[in-house]
Amino acid sequence: MNKLGILTSGGDAPGMNAAIRAVVKAANHYHLEVMGIQCGYQGLIDGKIHPLTSSEVEDIAERGGTILKTSRSLEFMEETGRKKALQVLQKFGIHSLVVIGGEGSLQGAERLHELGVKVVGIPGTIDNDLAYTDYSIGFDTMLNTVLDCIGKIKDTDFSHDKTTIVEVMGRYCGDLALYSALAGGGEIISTPERKLDFATICSKLHTRISNGKHDNLIIVTERMYDLQQLQQYIEEKLNLSVRTTVLGFIQRGGHPSAFDRVLASKLGITAVELLVNGYSGRAVGMKENKVIHEELENVNAKRTDKQDQYRLLETLLH
Repeated sequence: MNKLGILTSGGDAPGMNAAIRAVVKAANHYHLEVMGIQCGYQGLIDGKIHPLTSSEVEDIAERGGTILKTSRSLEFMEETGRKKALQVLQKFGIHSLVVIGGEGSLQGAERLHELGVKVVGIPGTIDNDLAYTDYSIGFDTMLNTVLDCIGKIKDTDFSHDKTTIVEVMGRYCGDLALYSALAGGGEIISTPERKLDFATICSKLHTRISNGKHDNLIIVTERMYDLQQLQQYIEEKLNLSVRTTVLGFIQRGGHPSAFDRVLASKLGITAVELLVNGYSGRAVGMKENKVIHEELENVNAKRTDKQDQYRLLETLLH
């Protein structure tokens, strides 16, 4: 194993560059040449591969996004596309691979493992929706960005006694909304795990206003509502003016937090060490503040054990 490939796939996440740096540095420590694969699995199929040196990654840990670029590849989802990818790996003499990405990316890593490629995955997703690890790279930075945006909105809401609906990212996982509320970011929260209907949202809001709280923040996870319909429903039922803000892709960018940089560094080094020691078909992660690794076939379960967090939230928002 003298050549190690590395790619980032799916949505970008702050801290991916720190993971790339860690992989390259660790690989060089074990006298391995690193080949950077541009634009995820599609770049692998297209042969967009170049040597990645230690000097190239020296100062990238503080940068958001990924220097390797990323994409989602429909071609790789097909067996013919994966066989092309395998042929390219063989052409470039790459015998092992590190994949950084979310659920779909790790599924892709598993498919390559089944084809005989030595591969280890690193969880890089802002959604934090993989049950096998407590945290994925990018989530902490994303959460802090959301809190910063929410803080600015709350200042204006307070000044004008306004209610604002804020939609945060997360796809089908409510961790961003949940944790931002636990950190004091909002008063009414609706997530895929505990979705509130329009009437319940209105009831909670009416209670808060009746108790003298005239500036309120409703945080919802994306893809759950037609926000214009929700806004209109509240305005008609409670006879008040409501604002709606979709934070969108502003949440993804920016310098990764110290937590994400350290997490990425730990996971990147561990991924290389696993490959050096003969492991394959594994994904690294963090559980109870310890670095762990799990079979790739077991890592795509969604996190559902959030009862403690919701119990705390109910107490805080009572």
